[in-house]
Amino acid sequence: MEYGKRIKSNENCIPALIFIVINVVLMGICFDFYYDLNDDTMMHDIMSGVYGGTPDGHNMQTLYPLGALIALCYRLCRSVPWYGLFLCLCQFGSFYLIGVRLCELFGSVYRRFLLLLGLSLCMWGICLPHLISIQYTITCALLSAAAVFLFLTTPDGLGTRQFIVKNIPSVILVVAAYQLRSEMLLLTFPLICLAGLCRLVGEEKIFFKKNLWKYGGVLGMILVGMFLSFAADEVAYGSAQWKDFRDFFDARTTVYDFYPELITDENYSGELTDLGVAPYQQTLLNNYNFGLDEAIDTELMTRLADYAVHAIGASKDWSKIFREKFVLYRYRTFHSGDAPYNVMVLWAYAAVFLAGFREARRTGIQDGSEQDASVNRAGSGEQDNRLYSKPAEQGVLLRYDFAWQLILLIAVRSGLWMFILMRGRDPVRITHSLYLAEFAMLTGMLVRRLPTGRIDTSCAVRGSTATGNGVARGMAVLAGLILAGALTGNLTAVREDQNRREWVNTDRDEIDAYCREHEENFYFEDVYSTVSFSRRMFDGSDNGYANYDIMGGWMCKSPLYYEKLQRSGIEDAEEALCEGKNVYLIMSDLEAAERGVDWITDYYMVQGIETRTEEVDVIGENVRYHVYRIRTK
Repeated sequence: MEYGKRIKSNENCIPALIFIVINVVLMGICFDFYYDLNDDTMMHDIMSGVYGGTPDGHNMQTLYPLGALIALCYRLCRSVPWYGLFLCLCQFGSFYLIGVRLCELFGSVYRRFLLLLGLSLCMWGICLPHLISIQYTITCALLSAAAVFLFLTTPDGLGTRQFIVKNIPSVILVVAAYQLRSEMLLLTFPLICLAGLCRLVGEEKIFFKKNLWKYGGVLGMILVGMFLSFAADEVAYGSAQWKDFRDFFDARTTVYDFYPELITDENYSGELTDLGVAPYQQTLLNNYNFGLDEAIDTELMTRLADYAVHAIGASKDWSKIFREKFVLYRYRTFHSGDAPYNVMVLWAYAAVFLAGFREARRTGIQDGSEQDASVNRAGSGEQDNRLYSKPAEQGVLLRYDFAWQLILLIAVRSGLWMFILMRGRDPVRITHSLYLAEFAMLTGMLVRRLPTGRIDTSCAVRGSTATGNGVARGMAVLAGLILAGALTGNLTAVREDQNRREWVNTDRDEIDAYCREHEENFYFEDVYSTVSFSRRMFDGSDNGYANYDIMGGWMCKSPLYYEKLQRSGIEDAEEALCEGKNVYLIMSDLEAAERGVDWITDYYMVQGIETRTEEVDVIGENVRYHVYRIRTK
């Protein structure tokens, strides 16, 4: 008896869990899970102790409370891939929560199966590349998208306490997303607020005290969680060293991410000289190996960032740029470059419009027709089984609320897209994130307009049931065809990406093994020689300390960076490389052929030190990586 009650209480969780586990197992059988970019690899290395020897939460990308929690797990057991498990839990957990909500709303076993099958098809047809090669920005977007969907599909008629308790998962998802990637969460936050507005305006009495407590309570919990996370992060990075590095980090981001022409375009060499950047420093900034020169510090980088913003930025014709970006935005919305994301979003807009129009027609029938329909339904024993009900007497504005909601959503999404396009930063990890959050909101709006039981009675008036069901089935079939087509493309793309990663990472693994075999040495890596490396999430490594580091990058010149150097008895890279100590430079033959190695001897020549590069070893099968010693003449 107790066992039966337990099964009954988990009847919504079990089918969703089964579907998610099946999908995870199939993906694990077919593919390897990777950290998508070197950013994620660096975050793993810092929190696991690979970078500094001791797990640390100061990874500069997540907020400190989350980083510290993951680092604590590594301190307890270094061999468990905690960061990879956390990202997978966030991603697949988001789909699980959406699946549970769908099972809660649709009581029919047949409908549950179809909806969970559709959810699985979305995982494979839309998100597969990001579920296999995992990037923390996309993970943040999935958390945000799940929160939007769960909030929108919270059943009507709940009391204040019930409503707030029901939305605690949404609050946790938003706060977790904020800690994981605060910039991405803030970018999608307007969609979260719009979801709240759509729910609030749909209430019979918008400014009813009960409603203000319900929605204000959920929003307040989110804001408090975000504020406490931010405050804890500020305290953790409150030392003078970390504050200085954060200023350096922000200035470096401004220059490299938003005004890269300042250091890559030779036309700016004169301006850089006027700013106090010597030609040899311009070379180091260009090839990203600025860690060699301690004079490239916070003051210099801030000077570059200020010039970029106030000179380069101010000189641009922003009205012309706006027109160009708006044309680009319109093109990307309706063409195949962003498929299947934009295609599914357009499908969702059409589905919400059709479902909303169908519902408005049903609720708008007046006089005797509506009464007759009610009598007919009562006589036949049918009931309108919606969880999301509207007042019996509605004005036109409320009946057609889907229209203004879609218009507001288009306005918000247009503003977000123009924001990222105008800034010139629109990589797929950002654009796909926006698509996912928008699609989640549209599907939540769609679910609110669907009948939830076995019998579709929402269009029983004037014999429109068959027509309404036909349109719904047609839209479902169209979505299935789009996702099936995308699935085949995703499988091919992921296989090709996996082969590429395996090929590239063969050399990475050899470099790692070589450096660890020579643990008495320390190796600096040319940045562009190693930028394409990634890491398997579950490679069975012990996460032991790595006696090498890239000569630039976003952790260079941080307190952790100097701690790492001091562990090997190094004060700074410049002196260590030319003093004849056991410090070496690793550079690929591709980069050496393109840029040569004279940049490093030229640097020392300016310092009054005549040097030469001596090749002492070669690593790698696919690409050859040369190990150089810098010797003074």
